[in-house]
Amino acid sequence: MMRTRPLKVALLGCGVVGSEVARIMTTHAADLAARIGAPVELAGVAVRRPDRVREGIDPALVTTDATALVKRGDIDVVVEVIGGIEPARTLITTAFEHGASVVSANKALLAQDGATLHAAADANGKDLYYEAAVAGAIPLIRPLRESLAGDKVNRVLGIVNGTTNFILDAMDTTGAGYQEALDEATALGYAEADPTADVEGFDAAAKAAILAGIAFHTRVRLDDVHREGMTEVTAADFASAKEMGCTIKLLAICERAADGASVTARVHPAMIPLSHPLASVRGAYNAVFVESEAAGQLMFYGPGAGGAPTASAVLGDLVAVCRNRIGGATGPGESAYAALPVSPMGDVVTRYHISLDVADKPGVLAQVATVFAEHGVSIDTVRQSGKDGEASLVVVTHRASDAALGGTVEALRKLDTVRGVASIMRVEGE
Repeated sequence: MMRTRPLKVALLGCGVVGSEVARIMTTHAADLAARIGAPVELAGVAVRRPDRVREGIDPALVTTDATALVKRGDIDVVVEVIGGIEPARTLITTAFEHGASVVSANKALLAQDGATLHAAADANGKDLYYEAAVAGAIPLIRPLRESLAGDKVNRVLGIVNGTTNFILDAMDTTGAGYQEALDEATALGYAEADPTADVEGFDAAAKAAILAGIAFHTRVRLDDVHREGMTEVTAADFASAKEMGCTIKLLAICERAADGASVTARVHPAMIPLSHPLASVRGAYNAVFVESEAAGQLMFYGPGAGGAPTASAVLGDLVAVCRNRIGGATGPGESAYAALPVSPMGDVVTRYHISLDVADKPGVLAQVATVFAEHGVSIDTVRQSGKDGEASLVVVTHRASDAALGGTVEALRKLDTVRGVASIMRVEGE
């Protein structure tokens, strides 16, 4: 039997995502009520600019006083889509204290201070759901937090930023340079006027922190994630990748160490074989590859951003939280019992592709090979080409630690025969 008293929802933010949430709540009201077991009512919308026309939203619901809205006491669920650290953090914790559960899409806050939010939710017996914080519409948080709760996840490898994937895909398929591809992404609305958060990997790093924390039952903060941007990737790097049967993606990689005693989380450009499922992810799409002991290899794919896709994830959480409210229960909270240490990037072991500008004369290859051997880095393949006294030397290593590779490169720079290090890129997905 359906409950007649509606569940009241407060919406914090009414931009691209918030307006879609409000629209779906209105147009799908009957279906949502049937799925939840009670009607849901939009009880208030907190915005910064109240004079803006918001189609489909009763102006009487609009307020600039978000604090008063979350303190009302009759609100069942607060949906937070304003982003940023403050005032979002204070508003969310205040909502818990005044009896509301929270659905959030705030990746930056969850990555930086998720522990505080979870603690506030637990202290007040309320839900904190955040499917929309990572990879838009793709169901990913709930599968990791619930479906794989009985399994042991060893690796999460993914493309979690649509802007960077669009740019790199354009460079790969059209031969465009970085700036040209970025300009196209901006013109099409895939890149912000200031794309720094995307192209420098900050957005992906926040998502990596969230994914690593859930996958490994360990608190992983944004500061724990090694981050490198993709602005230095060139057409020459793509040419080298193609010669290896690879392409280049900006990847978020979360791994459990082989001995299970620590974890790592990192974001950086990497070459991946064309045979890997992530290599075929085109345009602004996202995809995440999960490797676990019992389930094996799983891949989650779909639109990773945008108003409607992200609102879909928000509404999915809203339905789950409302069901919990009716049943007098709460869903899974933070699971950080493992408390594994997060190892520094220097401990990460992977393959490397190094392109060197060298003098074109006898003995150069032997000198370079000696430096690699002295630092314990084994060479897999070498390709050399050149003329007129200058040459290019491309070295692909077997698996080595980042620290060992760093020492190798520093020693190479000191050789008289090495004119410069043109590029260094990790090789993943093998």
